[in-house]
Amino acid sequence: MRRSGLLAIIAPAVALVVSACSFGGSPPSTTVVTPAADATASASPASALATAATGPKPAALPRKPAVGASVTLTAVGDMMLGNTPDLPPDPGTYFRAVKPELKNGAQVVFGNLEGTLTTATGSKCGTKPHSGCFAFRTPPGYARYYKQGGFTVLNDANNHSHDFGAAGLTQTVRSIHAAGLAQTGLPGEITRLDVKGIPVAFVAFAPYDYTASLLDLPAARALIRQAARKARIVVVYMHAGAEGAQADHVTGREEIYLGEDRGNPEAFAHMAIDAGASLVIASGPHVLRGMQFYRGHLIAYSLGNFAGYGNFSIHGNLTMSAILRVTLSSSGRFERARLYPVELAGTGRPVPGGGAISFVARLSSADFGASAARVSPSGVITRAK
Repeated sequence: MRRSGLLAIIAPAVALVVSACSFGGSPPSTTVVTPAADATASASPASALATAATGPKPAALPRKPAVGASVTLTAVGDMMLGNTPDLPPDPGTYFRAVKPELKNGAQVVFGNLEGTLTTATGSKCGTKPHSGCFAFRTPPGYARYYKQGGFTVLNDANNHSHDFGAAGLTQTVRSIHAAGLAQTGLPGEITRLDVKGIPVAFVAFAPYDYTASLLDLPAARALIRQAARKARIVVVYMHAGAEGAQADHVTGREEIYLGEDRGNPEAFAHMAIDAGASLVIASGPHVLRGMQFYRGHLIAYSLGNFAGYGNFSIHGNLTMSAILRVTLSSSGRFERARLYPVELAGTGRPVPGGGAISFVARLSSADFGASAARVSPSGVITRAK
């Protein structure tokens, strides 16, 4: 696949970042930043990102939710609209065909930004890129196209957010915020939204030190528990598992890709729910995977690729994508969910259609048996009775 191999990892000092935004009809709240206890954090890349995001005062506590209130969110997998200078001629219309399914009454729309929004030129691939190394970037202004497409939260916990080092990541985060979007995925970062008076927290993980790491289970568990103390609904994202057309099954074991430990997705997801997660979503394998219910909570093990412009290999089962729509009660209880099929057309534009529903239904049953999510031909997701 057209993906990167091992990355040069630079480990920033950890800072706790709590982004508080409102999507309940009022303007976004002020971002709140709490630095790490380590005094060296102020000089670290992570601290620089936190400082860039901070606002003048803490956000007000969310209002009390109405009785019976719920939150609906949609989520998709990996996205990158080209790679400078190879950019789509019409980025502003790239999500037009799927925008109705992305929004469709959802208060929160989440996607994984598989790359950077930067003008930085210092690539991890050096001055002589080779076939096994890929560094993705698009102009900082492209953040507005995700906003126009309906997205409200973008994730940076993946293996391409550091393609252009700390400078590229810093500019990416600033660009996301400048477009009026929330962002998550940095070390120690909890992103909190106020949705109809219901606190919703996002915490995102990948197997790298420049993200919240899914390989450090004690730290990940502690961060999720902290998020659960700050919000009634906690959504955990993981960029986990092997890659490629043959990586569509959840193995239940540690998954290695190109010699790199990509975690044990099933063990991590179960840990996340035990620690307080209401929902676990994932991408990274670049192919759809099955879904499971654990302790009454939904886990979507990979939502595949969602949008690219020559960024991803597109053949066979790699052409299938999906939009996951989930409604949770104000306490984080699963209420209902549906999967909308998407296929990647041309160089990677998402359009409705394809065989994603039957593919995910088959994988879910094969991998999880009695705990598998049941996916009807129309995409409705239910628990086994």
